[in-house]
Amino acid sequence: MPATKAPARHPNWMHLPGLPPWSLAVPLLAVLVLGAAWGRPLGLVLGLLLATALFAAVVAAIHHAEVVAHRVGEPFGTLVLAVAVTIIEVALIVALMVAGGASANALARDTVFAAIMIAANGIVGVCLVAGGLRHGVLAYRVEGTSPALASLGALAGLSLVLPSFTSTTAGPTYSGSQLAFAGVTSLALYGVFVFVQTVRHRDYFLPVGNDGEESHATPPPNWVAWSSLGLLMVSLVGVVGLAKALAPALEAGVAAAGLPQAAAGVVIAMIVMLPETGAAVRAAQGNRMQSSLNLALGSGLASIGLTIPVVAALSHWFPFPLALGLPPMQIVLLTLTLITATLTLGSGRATVMQGAVHLVLFAAFLFLSLVP
Repeated sequence: MPATKAPARHPNWMHLPGLPPWSLAVPLLAVLVLGAAWGRPLGLVLGLLLATALFAAVVAAIHHAEVVAHRVGEPFGTLVLAVAVTIIEVALIVALMVAGGASANALARDTVFAAIMIAANGIVGVCLVAGGLRHGVLAYRVEGTSPALASLGALAGLSLVLPSFTSTTAGPTYSGSQLAFAGVTSLALYGVFVFVQTVRHRDYFLPVGNDGEESHATPPPNWVAWSSLGLLMVSLVGVVGLAKALAPALEAGVAAAGLPQAAAGVVIAMIVMLPETGAAVRAAQGNRMQSSLNLALGSGLASIGLTIPVVAALSHWFPFPLALGLPPMQIVLLTLTLITATLTLGSGRATVMQGAVHLVLFAAFLFLSLVP
């Protein structure tokens, strides 16, 4: 008798490569832990539980970002993660500004500045060192880094430096028309950059000569990629929400230690950007430095290009003027960062030496945040 043909079975998505069971469970559990702990006083046990859920959500976010990136290809994958993190971060900033009152008038400025320093010095430095130690010389495309750095410098100067020098209003603030101009131009320049990155000159932002295993692996099916995209968003909600839930304990610890209040904001910003950092370091270790730079510089650009337009549009509902201009010390750090990045990333090749320079600047930023 002929063998009976086995009925076709739909693949079990819980066991498909690229979507293991833990990657589904962790984002959902992180959000459940966040919901159960929201508004409760933080004790030692609850604090440890939230911290564990936070770092598990970071790992899940990195995994799902890599699945999406493998499906859609570069530079779309890095853009998805950078924009997703920034959108959720912007929502958190606006919520904190509304709830914080006049004391939160500089929150947008401090968060954007911290994001730039973390991205352009912290992430870039760690990636150059990690990739350089493994591969020696790292290659990337100057055609991709140059427009990113130029856009980052223009947006940072327009949004964070000029408000300290305008004379229409007192203090580090913009007038209504100036703020509207800054918001519109920031969004427009960021939009042009995304168009160039993803459509007009996409090849400028592709990894250089990557023949690694990941580049030859079969991309996951579309529905697995869509599932990972949804789980990525859930993971990022968990990351940002858990960071916010841990913020009171962190701020209390900072106050008890006699440190500046800005130190708590820096730590929170570093936690929120952990998914991007992890994905960028993984790319550098895989000899895909261009992907790392897309993530790092793209994160800084997205932070300015999305945060400033949103707070500018909502400024009429804030009962206080927005303090956007940086103090002199931060302006010097920002200038050093942009000049250094232009020099270190201007050749298309880098080693651990360039990474060490960026890490020194990042250490200076952290130290001066604690000892201004």
